[in-house]
Amino acid sequence: MTKRKGYREWRWQALWWHHFFLLWSTIDGQTRYSITEELKQGSVVGNLAKDLGLGLSEIFDRKLRVASEAGEQYFSVDAGKGELVVNDRIDREALCGQSVNCVLPLQVVIEDPLQLFRVEVEILDINDNAPKFPSVDITLEIAESTVIGVRFPLESAIDPDVGSNSLKSYTLSKDECFNIRIKEVAGGRKVPELILAKVLDREKNAIHKLLLTALDGGNPVRSGTAQITIAVLDNNDNVPAFDKTLYKVSVSENAAEGALVVQTKATDLDDGQNGEIEYFFGAHTSDAVLSIFTIDHVSGTIFLKGKLDFETTGNYEIDISAKDKGSPRMEGHCTVHVDVLDVNDNAPEIILTSHPKPVREDSPNGTVVALISARDLDSGENGKVTLQLPKQSRFALKPSFSRNYALVTSGVLDRENISEYNIEITATDSGSPPLSSKKTIPVSITDVNDNPPIFTQPSYNVYLKENGVPGSILFSVSASDLDFGENAKISYSILDSKVQDVSVSSYVYINSDNGSIYSMHSFDYEKLKVFQIQVQAKDQGSPSLSSNATVHVFILDQNDNAPAVIYPSSAALGSLSHQRMPRSAKAGHLVTKVTAVDADSGHNAWISYKVSEATDASLFTVNLYTGEVRTKRAVSEQDDSSQRLLIEIKDDGEPVQSATVTVSILLEDGLHEPILDLRHKSMVETSKKTGRITLYLILSLASVSVLSLVTFVILAVKCMRSSRSSGSCCMRRSDCDDYKNPNRNLQIQLNTDGPIKYVEVLGGDMLSQSQSFRSCMSPMSEYSDFTLIKPSSTTDFKEVISVLDASLPDSTWTFESQQVSTKQPLF
Repeated sequence: MTKRKGYREWRWQALWWHHFFLLWSTIDGQTRYSITEELKQGSVVGNLAKDLGLGLSEIFDRKLRVASEAGEQYFSVDAGKGELVVNDRIDREALCGQSVNCVLPLQVVIEDPLQLFRVEVEILDINDNAPKFPSVDITLEIAESTVIGVRFPLESAIDPDVGSNSLKSYTLSKDECFNIRIKEVAGGRKVPELILAKVLDREKNAIHKLLLTALDGGNPVRSGTAQITIAVLDNNDNVPAFDKTLYKVSVSENAAEGALVVQTKATDLDDGQNGEIEYFFGAHTSDAVLSIFTIDHVSGTIFLKGKLDFETTGNYEIDISAKDKGSPRMEGHCTVHVDVLDVNDNAPEIILTSHPKPVREDSPNGTVVALISARDLDSGENGKVTLQLPKQSRFALKPSFSRNYALVTSGVLDRENISEYNIEITATDSGSPPLSSKKTIPVSITDVNDNPPIFTQPSYNVYLKENGVPGSILFSVSASDLDFGENAKISYSILDSKVQDVSVSSYVYINSDNGSIYSMHSFDYEKLKVFQIQVQAKDQGSPSLSSNATVHVFILDQNDNAPAVIYPSSAALGSLSHQRMPRSAKAGHLVTKVTAVDADSGHNAWISYKVSEATDASLFTVNLYTGEVRTKRAVSEQDDSSQRLLIEIKDDGEPVQSATVTVSILLEDGLHEPILDLRHKSMVETSKKTGRITLYLILSLASVSVLSLVTFVILAVKCMRSSRSSGSCCMRRSDCDDYKNPNRNLQIQLNTDGPIKYVEVLGGDMLSQSQSFRSCMSPMSEYSDFTLIKPSSTTDFKEVISVLDASLPDSTWTFESQQVSTKQPLF
């Protein structure tokens, strides 16, 4: 039964593949070969590569493979020659049974691009089977009163071969009482019947032995025999006779066990036991029939006792015998033909003809992903199958022929959003009610390099203290890439640019693997305050993609410069400063003024003065903030004519940096003011001029004073308005050390801590260090130096452009101004 079921299923597949033909671009052709069964392993079927138009190299490169729907792999491909060869023994009778045509369908699949070829191998029959009777010994009991011409049906011989090699005829050994006749029944089956040709005489011959021979049409002829033994019995006049010699009935395959199939009826004209009839299945009824049907021996009714399956067996022919109870027992025969009606009891099945291949995310619509087919073992409407995909799927089914489909792309794929699709396909038949099944096909999406690396932010600000150790890490940038594998591997590099006319690669380098930026040398705030680095992140895809980010590096000042003396000029040049003063000088007399500057900025540049050593500490004092050296008391006759002061100059940094200057003062009798008050000299000279010039100067001075007053009032009003909206414009000097705006906007920084009022007016590009003006003055100062210097990388604070002593108001402010590039004084 199992063999029969397998045969029917394979026959259904063979018929399905019989209608296979080209309908879409992936189905590229059909090739047919014919071979005989029972060929040796390795026998050549045909040159498959040549017939399909493939080169030998393509067999390897495109992964050619052959699959058989029969389950067994009967064929393989000789990759060296491109030939299709027999891989296993082929028995046509096992594959196709009694079918006239035996075609073994093969699927030849090659990849890159995916193509499917259909190859049919027709298996030709050879006469390798002899006819064979189910039983080699047949026993019959015939009453001697049986009339001439009565027929006794015999079991047919079976020959698995087909065509001319199948069963052709029967012969019977010579006997004057019996002849043989061949009867053809449904399906072309030949049934032998034994015919009584002469009245039997038990007393003369009680036993007849006959030899029945079955012959096929092969060359050479093969045959099979059976021994017939006939026992002649005493009279039982009448043989049971059925109403019909052939009963035809149809039964649904889902009929329940115990269901009535058909009722046969036979009659016997005899009386008594000779007329009582019992019903039986024929002596040679197969086990398959006996497992499904049963007969009531008294009524002749046939019932189901097993399950029918249309897909396994579509019809049955059952031999029924009716025997009386006479002596000898007489027997009549009829045939019951049962057609099994199909019901929708098989759900459709989805079959993967080729396994799904990974699909590139940039694949165009219509790219073939997999080849699939659907089948339903039912017949008619019950066997019609339709396939469906979920709505809004990015894939589609492209139908071709006889339930064969290509799964293709139908939408935009993005691996970064979905890297794998589980495509659920639903197969539904047209039965009532319809049956369905589902199959999930996983499809992987392969990456293409369609995403550039992305930095965590487009720009970075890095604050770095000057005088760092060369080779130390400055900062680490990081980028990510949504792609996968090599397409997501990132390398970092620094794009070439100039910093003070020098390549940025001379300042820093970057680790290409992790994005860490390192210094090539230490930085000097006084030479370089800010610079930019363009960092590029590039992936390893083909073609590679990249993106850039800007790193702004701000150098933070450290107190690494000591104050430098710029006045007195002799002290600035490293020699002793000599000063003279009259002995008549009173307390508070201005002897000289020491002026120093510090290349640092902020608190690191705040300078204070004090007398460290003195010939007479009670005679002289120095202003803490202005550096003015004045007498503390009037000079007496007892004071030495030569006084020596050691003045220490300190900044406000951490650690403190300092410098010293030595001032030698000579006390002389009758000496007038050694240091002229420039304002006083100007007034004296002015008084000598004409009254008209004096008037002009007074008017000019008044105009300048009014203009200055208006300017400061406007600045004060703006500062107060700004403080209301965005905070105070007046802040500690230390709070402004780390300014972050390298732009050209004017900045006013005001310090009111302590007795010093300190204002910085900043403008221009922070990279420009060509001009700087600074003046530090005390509200207590009567005299102040107005100094214009160049604090660039080459600045020598001993080179004083000009020194001006002027008597300024107590409310004098201090300004620091930086502007772009000109090498000329501000005024």
